[in-house]
Amino acid sequence: MSQISVASARQNPLQGMAIMASAMIVLPVMDAIAKYMATFEAMSPGQITFYRFFFQLVCTLPPLFAVFGWAALSAKRPWMNLLRGALHGAASLLFFVAVKYMPLADVFAIYFVEPFMLAALSALFLGDKVGWRRWLAIVVGFGGAMIVIQPSFEIFGWKALLPVACAFLYALYLFMNRAVGEADSPLTMQTMAGIGGTIFMAGALWVGASAGVADFAPSLPASWLGLALLLILGTISGYAHMLIVRAFRLAPLSLLAPFQYFEIISATILGYALFGDFPNVSKWIGIFIIVGSGLFIIWRERVQSRAMKSA
Repeated sequence: MSQISVASARQNPLQGMAIMASAMIVLPVMDAIAKYMATFEAMSPGQITFYRFFFQLVCTLPPLFAVFGWAALSAKRPWMNLLRGALHGAASLLFFVAVKYMPLADVFAIYFVEPFMLAALSALFLGDKVGWRRWLAIVVGFGGAMIVIQPSFEIFGWKALLPVACAFLYALYLFMNRAVGEADSPLTMQTMAGIGGTIFMAGALWVGASAGVADFAPSLPASWLGLALLLILGTISGYAHMLIVRAFRLAPLSLLAPFQYFEIISATILGYALFGDFPNVSKWIGIFIIVGSGLFIIWRERVQSRAMKSA
């Protein structure tokens, strides 16, 4: 049997979609925990971000070593993978700072300019063909983000732009995934990225605390509940992303990409249930514009892929 036939046999789109949807619904729980820890446990976003990566390693390294041994860390491009982890750490830090001050749904809505940024980066630096329709969708999507940002900016000031910066850093992180290619296995890439994120956040926490920045103040969990929540935070971080890797092996990217928007639904429910936050009408308009533009870009990508295959 050829390699193509083996790969096709391993495809299970329905299972992949179910796994992806589950991961997208669960991931905002991680951000709700970060907001709870910052709001009710008075823990700085910098410290929360450090624990996010540290406890991810604590929860994932033992089973990884049990199954794969030291091969889990034998990256062919270690520095590239560590840099990926640093970018992921910086993006997570900005996101957690944002959710400390802003409603979860607002942060997620603004953050979802990331697919537009990734499309633009791919066109500018990897030579991916992006037609005028997708460029227009990118512009419209940014317009939707501005609708969400405008009232948030009046209330929260420059902090309302943190999700945009987070989206850019995460787009660079995903861009590097493509740049690294298949030199390393997804398992090795994720493990090394976790190490890179932990090292980066340890340095960022030290620098921020030395400068007296409140959002980098070091601290230990103030309660057993706080410790348990941080462990859950790290567990979700590690295993939910493993689910995403599994989903991508079972179904094509173009089929799974729309499920990312499930995060907005989950974040809205959690934000309202836990913190009493709910987007107003203008923000919902912005959210629908962002989601619509993103889905259009995904649809055009599928159309272009089919056209290239049939050519």
